[in-house]
Amino acid sequence: MTGDGDITIKQAQAIVDNWIRTVGVRYFSPLTNMAILTEETGEVARIMARRFGDQSFKPGEKDNLADELADLLWVTIAIANQTGIDLTEAFADNLDKKSARDKLRHLNNPKLSK
Repeated sequence: MTGDGDITIKQAQAIVDNWIRTVGVRYFSPLTNMAILTEETGEVARIMARRFGDQSFKPGEKDNLADELADLLWVTIAIANQTGIDLTEAFADNLDKKSARDKLRHLNNPKLSK
């Protein structure tokens, strides 16, 4: 399934699980996946620093933010799968939490009104 329309979070979790169990053979350990998540986060940071910060790209260095963000999403889904987390439910709960906690917080933040 490549670019064939919208994918729900639940579908993405199933796709990643199926791919890992067939093509990938098995899940890496949770600790390995955490290390991979950290590595991918660093790759996103590198691109952001070069694209939006003061650094420039080195010769041959790739500027593929979309691919690196997709890598982050993939490993996040893998960690959720192997730890029994339904990301659809977790995302809804997290949105509720943020909405209640931050209902007025950002509106009243003078740093954001500039």
